[in-house]
Amino acid sequence: MDISSALIKLQSYIERENYRGHDPYDALLSPFFKLPLLKSNKLIRFGTQQLVKRFPLNLRPLLLIPKSVNPVTLGLSIQAYANLCTQFPEENEICVSKIIALIDQLEQLIPEGFSGACWGYDFDWEARNAKILAYQPTVVATGIITNGLFIAHTVTGIHKAKELVISAADFVLKDLNRSYESEAFCFSYSPFDHQRVFNASMKGARILAQAYHFTQNKLLKETAMSAVKFVTSHQQTDGSWQYSLAKAGGWIDNYHTGYILDCLDEYQKLTGDRVYAESLTKGYDYYLKNLFDEDGFPYFYSNNKYPLDCTAASQAILTHVRFDNQEMANKVAQTTIRKMQKKNGSFRFRKFKNYTISTSFMRWSDAWMFAALSNINMS
Repeated sequence: MDISSALIKLQSYIERENYRGHDPYDALLSPFFKLPLLKSNKLIRFGTQQLVKRFPLNLRPLLLIPKSVNPVTLGLSIQAYANLCTQFPEENEICVSKIIALIDQLEQLIPEGFSGACWGYDFDWEARNAKILAYQPTVVATGIITNGLFIAHTVTGIHKAKELVISAADFVLKDLNRSYESEAFCFSYSPFDHQRVFNASMKGARILAQAYHFTQNKLLKETAMSAVKFVTSHQQTDGSWQYSLAKAGGWIDNYHTGYILDCLDEYQKLTGDRVYAESLTKGYDYYLKNLFDEDGFPYFYSNNKYPLDCTAASQAILTHVRFDNQEMANKVAQTTIRKMQKKNGSFRFRKFKNYTISTSFMRWSDAWMFAALSNINMS
């Protein structure tokens, strides 16, 4: 399977669509949810959001849901173009110009009223324990975007990318809530809740570590260290992490585990703090042995192989490359391309054992895979 050809087809699709697309959670962009009853009824809003996400056929045209630009799509595309600068130096000038244009768009999407650069999704989002309006920030969206900006600055030296990462550290320090256990604490998912979600808190720690790399501000390192201590203290004896400390958050899945491992490794590299090296090694060992088969098929849950999911596959590629496991990165890429890529270059959402949701989602499927495939060594 030619990964380079798949990457070129995917890049062409994303650029043809001008980074616009649908999202698994975009049901509330339907104009019907501007009606008085539907605007405020959480049960109907959450239920419809889940139905539209899970239904095998794409209901979005019937609900008049428009394609739009998600800030995370821009951040992941910035990460991909930075990777392409490294992979194909002859394309450097073109990729840099695209990165600059996307950074300009991201700046326009920073919401007002917060202490630093931050981002959310382009749609209202009803979660189990929170309601977040369009463009209101979460540490997850912000952390994915700032990671792309950090990589872009590392590769290209674009100063604005560095400025935004440093600014985002103020959002983490001043706007996120904290749940303490002695001197350790967990960052909240957003400024509007007190959830204790491990991968979300680790993205906050990664933002601080990346800003520390630029500024050498000890407060950033010390605060990140406290957040990392919280998450590693909740690592299970087999090396895994559950999704969160909520009663309904006890599952273990592929891509959230990958997020934690990436963030922990980045924290360690940028701060020089190796206290949690054993936790990192143990976590990756669990990840490799329990969340993949021999052919590189990424299991969605630790106890359930299906569905094959593009975000899980994409993050798996990124994590395996980070841990210098090129063989597994290539296996995951080839399996996903073979089973999930469409003729137009985009990727299907999810493949279950007996059926497939073939809708392509710009953020969830395509931008993540763009960042992942561009990170595989093509030489």
